[in-house]
Amino acid sequence: MRLSNAILRGVSGAYILQSGLGKKDLPLEAYEGLQGMAATGIPQLKEWDAKTFGQALWLAEVGVGGLLLTPFVSKRLAGLALTAFSAGMLTMYFNNNEMTQDDGIRPTQEGTPLSKDVWLAAIGLALVVQSKG
Repeated sequence: MRLSNAILRGVSGAYILQSGLGKKDLPLEAYEGLQGMAATGIPQLKEWDAKTFGQALWLAEVGVGGLLLTPFVSKRLAGLALTAFSAGMLTMYFNNNEMTQDDGIRPTQEGTPLSKDVWLAAIGLALVVQSKG
């Protein structure tokens, strides 16, 4: 594995893994809040049980983080997983009017924490593109 790939995978993988582990034992009210936010991007998530949603969320984050941190997982698979994960996160950003300014792209103060997921999407895409070369 090239150093550039190790850096891309290590930083993003550790960040997502830590985020997932931090959600493992949240109270039901916290899962309900996360679910409400996620439903702004993917409305079908409203139909899920909040506890089931919370468990699926933290397991998905730990899974994506683990894929990125595991050296024998291909760049392509790790990149596709990260791209899909960040695309899901960005749906909340772009589908919530409070997150973007009037142009629908630049973040508001509330949108800045979610807008950072564009960096994760770029890292995922870079890993996919590098896997073809």
